[in-house]
Amino acid sequence: MNGTVVRRAAPRAARTRGRLCTEAAPGVWVVLADGCPPRGHLTQGDLADAAALSPRRAAERLAARRALRGLLAARFPEAQDADVVYSRHGRPALAGRPDIGISVSHEGDAVAACAALGAAVGLDVQHPPPSVTDSLLRRCARGRAEALSRLPERLRALEFAWLWTVQEACVKAAGTGLAGRPWAIDVPLPALRGTWGPHHWISLRGRTTVPLSVAYTPLPDRTRVPEST
Repeated sequence: MNGTVVRRAAPRAARTRGRLCTEAAPGVWVVLADGCPPRGHLTQGDLADAAALSPRRAAERLAARRALRGLLAARFPEAQDADVVYSRHGRPALAGRPDIGISVSHEGDAVAACAALGAAVGLDVQHPPPSVTDSLLRRCARGRAEALSRLPERLRALEFAWLWTVQEACVKAAGTGLAGRPWAIDVPLPALRGTWGPHHWISLRGRTTVPLSVAYTPLPDRTRVPEST
């Protein structure tokens, strides 16, 4: 991503395949590179983080970092080179910038990143699976499993992917990952937005055809970096 792309993208822009930059909620910025290489530079820390990974995982890690760096360069340039560190549950953060929440996700050729000032964020992108079993629907969709099971197979898989991106985004924003039991989060379908505890979530339906959702909640005031005088 670069500044030109950000200026060209409208908040309600919809793309089938390509690059998207959008303000999912006030101050919550999301970029998506679907079927094309993400734009953004890499730092020495990014390269070091990927050095010990397998070639496939290293490529995924670096693609996600490029998307994140491009977004930071466009919206938060003062933090674009900050090191990425991780909590014990794998939640990413910017070293020295606890006031900026970040999240990344990748699925096949879709790579996404999110950043927000003053908010913890979680992001998830998913391509629909080839099929969704009834047992998986019962586990994740709960009271809505029966209605989803009656849908044609491709539509069922698509709606399940949207559901799962919300559930994953919420536990990522909470910093718990799978330990937060995302499958237990109740998500109405179809829906554009909702809440889970203190978290707000938004599905970017109408802005992208690949299921992509983001969740966010305000950070405590103590994380804010004082303005320079």
